[in-house]
Amino acid sequence: MRRNDKAITDRAALDAIIRSSQVCHLALAKDNWPYLVPVSFGYDGRAIYLHTATEGTKLEFFQANPQVCFEFECNVEVRRHPDLACKWSMAYESVIGFGVIRELVEVAARDYALNEIMRQYSGRTWSFDPVIVARTRVWQIEINELTGKRSYTKTT
Repeated sequence: MRRNDKAITDRAALDAIIRSSQVCHLALAKDNWPYLVPVSFGYDGRAIYLHTATEGTKLEFFQANPQVCFEFECNVEVRRHPDLACKWSMAYESVIGFGVIRELVEVAARDYALNEIMRQYSGRTWSFDPVIVARTRVWQIEINELTGKRSYTKTT
């Protein structure tokens, strides 16, 4: 990272950013072609979980290349200056990471992952309709690397 003064190295702080985020931006690549997609997610401190339909573009990219990059942000704010356009900036906290995605096929692992996704947004545990779950693919991203950045700039 170019600006070490903005780096977040504390794992608890990185986890807090991920847990307070609403969307995971997932970057994929296939045949030297990039694809970026926002997804809902779950996070248990060790892995990221997501679900998909049974077919689609994401799945084609997952199959071609299981290496993924992901990004989370929170506390985003435009910092305005009343007179100078070049004094406008952004405040934010972000986490960028890399990992490997794999499909979860065992029932217990799928239920765990789906509950992590629901817990991210609802804070509680759920029961799932097996008929609906059968039409859902569930994925785990094993995290290999995390970095964080905090940018708070003055408004004047």
